[in-house]
Amino acid sequence: MPRRVADGLLLVDKPSGITSHDAVNEVRRALGVRKVGHAGTLDPMASGLLLMGVGRATRLLRFLGDLEKEYKGTGRLGTETDTLDALGRVVRTSAVDVAEGLLRTVMADLVGEIEQRPPAYSAVKVGGRKLYEAARMGKPVEAPARRVVVSRFDLLRLAGTDFDFLAICSGGTYVRVLVADVGERLGCGAHLARLIRTRIGPFELNHALPPGEPGAPISVERSVAHLPRLDLDAEEARAAQHGRPLGPAGIEGPYAVFDPESRLIGIYRDEGARARPDVILSR
Repeated sequence: MPRRVADGLLLVDKPSGITSHDAVNEVRRALGVRKVGHAGTLDPMASGLLLMGVGRATRLLRFLGDLEKEYKGTGRLGTETDTLDALGRVVRTSAVDVAEGLLRTVMADLVGEIEQRPPAYSAVKVGGRKLYEAARMGKPVEAPARRVVVSRFDLLRLAGTDFDFLAICSGGTYVRVLVADVGERLGCGAHLARLIRTRIGPFELNHALPPGEPGAPISVERSVAHLPRLDLDAEEARAAQHGRPLGPAGIEGPYAVFDPESRLIGIYRDEGARARPDVILSR
């Protein structure tokens, strides 16, 4: 019989070499529960922080996907791969003669709001099919470009053809594309050799545990602490618990609504003269 596990958010330290889905399955086995999901994947090569919801908290995961992400990694100049990372097939090699100052300039040019096209080997869907499925069949499909925000892309160290970096970017940003863009602008090509996700919004890797030993979840209330908060009186709380519309709060985007005992009821959003629920946890 599955044991009772509190609903909430897990901070999981995913090792390199497994998929995010593999990590979810490890957590399910460790906790003895089925209702576990994750908020945004990490590529198999990458390691680091993965947010997972347990129980009712799986319904809150979509409000975590757009949080800012922080990464530390290594790019390798002079070698291009079909997947843009170390797991891919080498498609081109070039001589490398890059000064540190030029590398810093090229990386700085990629900071800000930029257009980025998802790589061919990614889980983004076009026409109902994941891009990597089409790529593996030899029929690559090009996804439309999207706007992403790169807040920082700092060079930490240049050693031969390898450069260590810190990247802070919006949700949906592909760091391997950033590294490949560096190589393209330098004229020598590059791929992502190593990547660790160290932070997602307010959640940090140093508080995470391995998927086989996930520990106790963070409460649903703390899981949405990054969202604006609205405290309801008793009458409003009763209406919200049944998913009824409320008066507008004057808050842009989703916000968390709480009962008088500071328990999370759900997530609401203003729509004109009414506020309507995106998620009600009691339903």
